[in-house]
Amino acid sequence: MTVPSIAEVTASLTAPGQMFEMEAVTVRGVPMRTWKNAPASLRAILEKSRGYGDRTFLVYEDDQYSFDRHFRTAAHLAHVLHDRFGVRKGDRVAIAMRNFPEWSLAFWAAASVGATIVPLNAWWTGPELQYGLEDSRSVVLFADAQRLDLLAPALGSLPHLRTVVVVRDDRGELPGGALAFDAVLGDVPAAVEQPDVEVEPEDEATIFYTSGTTGRPKGAVGTQRNICVNQLSLVYSSARTAKRSADHPQLSAKAQAAAGQTGGQNAYLVSVPFFHATGCHSILVANLFFGGKLVIMYKWDAGRALELIERERVTTFGGVPAMVWQVLDHPDFERRDLSSVRSVAYGGAPAAPELVRRIEAMFPGRTPSNGYGLTETSSVTTMNAGADYLAKPGSVGVPVAVCDVKVVDTDGNDLGPDDVGELCIKGPNVVKGYDNKPEATAAAFGDDGWFRTGDIARIDDEGFVTIVDRAKDMIIRGGENVYCVEVEAALYEHPAVSDVAVIGIPHQVLGEEVGAVVHTTAPVTEEELRAFAAERIAAFKVPVKIWFRSEPLPRNPAGKILKRDLRDELVGP
Repeated sequence: MTVPSIAEVTASLTAPGQMFEMEAVTVRGVPMRTWKNAPASLRAILEKSRGYGDRTFLVYEDDQYSFDRHFRTAAHLAHVLHDRFGVRKGDRVAIAMRNFPEWSLAFWAAASVGATIVPLNAWWTGPELQYGLEDSRSVVLFADAQRLDLLAPALGSLPHLRTVVVVRDDRGELPGGALAFDAVLGDVPAAVEQPDVEVEPEDEATIFYTSGTTGRPKGAVGTQRNICVNQLSLVYSSARTAKRSADHPQLSAKAQAAAGQTGGQNAYLVSVPFFHATGCHSILVANLFFGGKLVIMYKWDAGRALELIERERVTTFGGVPAMVWQVLDHPDFERRDLSSVRSVAYGGAPAAPELVRRIEAMFPGRTPSNGYGLTETSSVTTMNAGADYLAKPGSVGVPVAVCDVKVVDTDGNDLGPDDVGELCIKGPNVVKGYDNKPEATAAAFGDDGWFRTGDIARIDDEGFVTIVDRAKDMIIRGGENVYCVEVEAALYEHPAVSDVAVIGIPHQVLGEEVGAVVHTTAPVTEEELRAFAAERIAAFKVPVKIWFRSEPLPRNPAGKILKRDLRDELVGP
């Protein structure tokens, strides 16, 4: 079997005249590459979507939006924003709600008038939501009833906020002078065009708040180019995987037979929030652009997920690994027709080898995949799937062709292959910086275009990136660096472990020792897990204490384990 090199595949896919042809651009004084055929703006993506006509776009409970209905409703709402509420290009429009269809309508309506969209974390408390509105200086807020109630005490003290529109609230009188979404929308015309607004690639498009696992969240300001580049990066990654895997004996015939079909509309079971970069950039925007169907759940439930997979002929489902475990272990699994599933996608944590084996056994040919990206890189930077995943399952893959990556030491000096250092990224997907935070922007975004991720990584001689740890999560035990990801990966190899978080335990002499919190799917003792780990990693990396949890570990909406909460609970702040 001869697998074409990364360089050969890249040259083939990006050749002149090809879909993934690149061109040189200068962004904020920095020369870089971008996709020549990427859409110019979110408005262009919305306009393209109307061509899918009566094909189903959104499914929520018993309500469905075709692409045509979605376009007409969003375009009409855009006129309401512009004509009634005075929203102009560059104004900030916030969204704080669950994954309702109205989330998408508000997003695309704001995009249509050239507004900067501010997706707020629906898991935030009232004061946190207030902070997001104040920090972003949003002039209009779309919220659901629960978020409206959390914000009600503060609505009169937000000087920039002019209008609050609430969805799915049956109360006759709404708090804080809020307006009901249906009343604001009114009747949607049978034919409507977007408002006439000029939007350029470097105009602001979004402000996504970072996870905020330490300190106050920062608003990452993304441009139209940032979010639109991601759309071609996604399909480029799939095309590269296909070329690299075409002759692989485990994949080429087996995967095709397992999927049953390769044509037809993709249908994605949405289990991540739209207010996260992945949920918005790589799911909501991507499926509108490529004509996919989104099946929205009110809240996660494995039994309901199986029902929807069967009913809506879902082709992709996933989430964090714990969600996949719940689906595979559910008593209804064998009773549902799941033949439509082509892909099981998950992230937020390494996957136990046993989970990979279970997926292969229960969904033959569906090779798992993983990738890497951040809010600051507008979702996708690297991707690993197909034959590459089988060869290097611990890696997050190689960067897409328009991105450059490198690792540097603490002084900023470039390091060589397999050296461990801080991962840096440059490309048209990297955001402008943090809104109204010049010091934080200067610390993370260099004048040369390189973004310092804060992640510790190494890059091999083929360009495959392996994330070693998050810089702030690294444990220093008696002067030795212990990378949490390495310890977690060792524990994940045990078939009983389905979720794990490694944390530092304060020690008077050593500074820190290694601890672990695990969620298991089968009986196992602390001594057995410690012995298992000791066979795989050095003795000083083996956890001295292991806590067992009967429930999956706490995560933020981005899927990251809330290690600070676990650490505070178990060993103190």
